[in-house]
Amino acid sequence: MPSTVQAGTILMREWPGIPQVLELETEPCFGDWSLVKVLDGFALDRKVHAAGWNFFFMATEVKVVFLGSLGAAKIHRALGRILAKVKKQHFNALEVTAIVAQHFLGVPYVTVFAHPRHLQQNCRLESAETRHTSQNNSEWATG
Repeated sequence: MPSTVQAGTILMREWPGIPQVLELETEPCFGDWSLVKVLDGFALDRKVHAAGWNFFFMATEVKVVFLGSLGAAKIHRALGRILAKVKKQHFNALEVTAIVAQHFLGVPYVTVFAHPRHLQQNCRLESAETRHTSQNNSEWATG
């Protein structure tokens, strides 16, 4: 896992052909999830729209809290927990919106905030069932 995860970082599930269609530079991250290099959510959204696709931002916020101070390994585990939640909703992308370090009674803790995103060609968000079918098809295609 790259240590460059910060607010604005985008993670996407691997789909056959998507990085080539959108000319994305990605880095493997968690299993079939990859970190999109160089682009933040706004830049990626512009690139997706230019290719004739849509990149939805879900209002539902997903957050994970862990005890201790900031560290790459702890953020890695927190993102793993967040991605497990997003995968159950069958979304294919995630944007980290904030990483906040705080203290409570002298005990440090960190909250990682993220929003699910979804990349698709259709201009109306697909149903959960359709997203699930697409997810299964892409898993089958990648082996």
